[in-house]
Amino acid sequence: MSTAARIDFLKGHGTENDFVIVPDPDGLLEMTPDAVARICDRRAGIGGDGMLRVVRSAAHPEARAMADEAEWFMDYRNGDGSIAEMCGNGVRVFARYLLHAGLAEAGDLAFATRAGVRRVHLGKTGDVTVAMGRAELPDAGVVVTLGGRSWPARNVNMGNPHAVAFVEDLGHAGDLYEVPPFSPAAVYPGGVNIEFVVDRGPRHVAMRVHERGSGETRSCGTGACAVAVATARRDGVDPARTGLPVTYTVDVLGGSLSITELPDGTVEMTGPAVIVAEGTFDPAWLDSALA
Repeated sequence: MSTAARIDFLKGHGTENDFVIVPDPDGLLEMTPDAVARICDRRAGIGGDGMLRVVRSAAHPEARAMADEAEWFMDYRNGDGSIAEMCGNGVRVFARYLLHAGLAEAGDLAFATRAGVRRVHLGKTGDVTVAMGRAELPDAGVVVTLGGRSWPARNVNMGNPHAVAFVEDLGHAGDLYEVPPFSPAAVYPGGVNIEFVVDRGPRHVAMRVHERGSGETRSCGTGACAVAVATARRDGVDPARTGLPVTYTVDVLGGSLSITELPDGTVEMTGPAVIVAEGTFDPAWLDSALA
């Protein structure tokens, strides 16, 4: 398609998990996986762990059923162009963009994702709190093996799949450029995000993550939620049984997130979201990327 019209983009991050934001309110851009990968390329494109395309829910076939609840749809793509159900840090950055662009006001708002409607509390500046939904804890887990070491990994689904492994040292995870080997592969037929976790103190852990379709990232919001829930269960804590919320601080390479699990099972994530730049795609370059 021709992109003779001006096509803008923005760049944002949440705890250094960074995204290219592409406003496309009427859903007119045909973003192929190759185009997204080129845009997210850190040397030949804008660079990012993923892309957030901003589309009105009514204009997107995957979101029309949610349009009555949420005006906007977060069409999230991984850095390799593959489609993902959810991105926790992306949700915060998406919300911050809506405020930045005058499409939403500070306070409570909702928007659609492939994992359902997500509700956030958005301050005029600073942190964003996201209701991330309930964690599912399937019985089937996997064993992750790296560098001659193996760890059992807890299966947690936060709208997207996670395998959470508790390790002695985060360095044992290696470089995380490639998908860490795990078995049995049938547990995650569509791939998985793998978190490696160490303890830092009471209700305080640190993690590294290989994100499906992106490699190691500086942060992963759904991963931090999965880690907090898995750690709580490891510690014998279940808010559904105690009737009390539990909060963990989860350190990521790009900062810290506060994760709270409520007695009704809802997981809330609080952390920063920043818009750092705005620009316009060169039409000839974007035409070649979209071709």
